Amino acid sequence: MKNTSTLVQTQFLSAQDVVAIVNRLGLAESLRGMADYIHADYLRWQDFDKHARVGNHSEFGVIELMPIADARTYTFKYVNGHPFNTRLGLPTVMAFGVLANVANGVPQVLSELTLTTAIRTAAMSAVAARALARPDSTRMALIGNGAQSEFQALAFHHLLGIQEIRLFDIDPQATAKLMRNLCHTGLRLLPCASVVEAVRGADIVTTVTADKINATIITPAMVEPGMHINAVGGDCPGKTELHPGVLSQAGVFVEYEPQTRIEGDIQQMGPDFAVTELWQVLQGQAAGRTAQEQVTVFDSVGFALEDFSALRFMRDSARRLDIGQPLALIPALANPKDLFGFLRPLPQAAARAQAEAQRSNQPETALA
Repeated sequence: MKNTSTLVQTQFLSAQDVVAIVNRLGLAESLRGMADYIHADYLRWQDFDKHARVGNHSEFGVIELMPIADARTYTFKYVNGHPFNTRLGLPTVMAFGVLANVANGVPQVLSELTLTTAIRTAAMSAVAARALARPDSTRMALIGNGAQSEFQALAFHHLLGIQEIRLFDIDPQATAKLMRNLCHTGLRLLPCASVVEAVRGADIVTTVTADKINATIITPAMVEPGMHINAVGGDCPGKTELHPGVLSQAGVFVEYEPQTRIEGDIQQMGPDFAVTELWQVLQGQAAGRTAQEQVTVFDSVGFALEDFSALRFMRDSARRLDIGQPLALIPALANPKDLFGFLRPLPQAAARAQAEAQRSNQPETALA
């Protein structure tokens, strides 16, 4: 019988393994590599079996599964969004993912995706902005300075050349945290007293707020000609960041329309409200920005294809850098029809167990 132990081996990438990958590559190169993988996968959009994610919504937050596959590879991500987790000392977003072989179903990679998701979301923002923002953009407003914010700032800095970021968060400590983390990057970081102050004069506006409410972070009065709005925080039913008037005056672009209609800022608009899926722009089938003065919105909710790209990027990087460890996630069976036999103890363990049983059954001897 063929030894199947190597066929069912799963590569495990822990949170520390992903940290090691990013530190070895450098965050700028990690963002660049992730963006390249995402862009390449969007260029073959038609190859994928796509579904909107499956969510379990509660008063506390949401837990979601995000599946996708092409002819060779299947991936899914488990991810939550619980805005009040920080009060418990937990991240708002936590995630892990699996990459499996379509031909035999073997899970090849099991990876943390909390840190990876922050990198992939920022990389996706940059992929969209390269297609939609004015190419001479240098100033960005960043509204919401929580766990995702530094990654967004650095993606726009390294991949689009943003030099100045105007910051606002309702929690001043969040802004102070971001400024400490990015003080050595060369970015001009300007804390602002309000959304209005932060947005004024910005070429790009990124909103990445966490509260699960129908918020109005950006209003029509704040929008200036030529702005690109990267709306990241509105990502589930009942959670928005943009006033409907902002959407009605802009060209609006989405990842996967059936999902964004339910979860994105366009959930506020009617079913006939026109949007363009980003893959059409990247493939040259639809126009992106059509004029310097046009306002564009990327209504980003996060789509499974980006996690497919992220898992492939981390898998390939881990193999190249020899990072990660094998995980016995699936039983390696001498006879694949004999799963019950896997319960039998190994010969050495069986001998030890038998000896222990014999000793425990011997009568106690009287003391001399």
